[in-house]
Amino acid sequence: MSEILLDVKNLCKYYPVSGGTLHAVDDVSFHINKGETLGLVGESGCGKSTIGRTVLRLIPHTSGEVHYKGENILACSPARLRSLRRQIQIIFQDPYSCLDPRKTIGQIISEPLIINRLAGKKELNAKVLDLMSKGGVSRKLYNAYPHELDGGRRQRVGIIRA
Repeated sequence: MSEILLDVKNLCKYYPVSGGTLHAVDDVSFHINKGETLGLVGESGCGKSTIGRTVLRLIPHTSGEVHYKGENILACSPARLRSLRRQIQIIFQDPYSCLDPRKTIGQIISEPLIINRLAGKKELNAKVLDLMSKGGVSRKLYNAYPHELDGGRRQRVGIIRA
């Protein structure tokens, strides 16, 4: 029997709009077992990114349940949520809008390492360069900005950052 890592039940995210309510995500359920990968596919605007943002509590949900390793993500404290985000990440579909244009590639990759205390000041640059190398991004791009990269390289930076 496979261990369920992520269990999403009846997830809803509604937005108030003039004249009613927009049902961005309506009664979505799925689970991911240990060792599995899930890709959300669909037309533009169908709710893929909203599902990811809601599951990670980047935006509030309207209703439903989200459990990670049996723990209710939607009810945990902000401190616990920060801890869980070390284990759960989202890679957004659009490589052109998911990277901060004011930061260099080195800064973008460094940010989660600093926030999650995964590297100290002394080893941070070496860790970032190692991740870039493993992710197929040239070390020469450490001081580059996202607009200087093509879509494929931006996508790789997003994956490395996650």
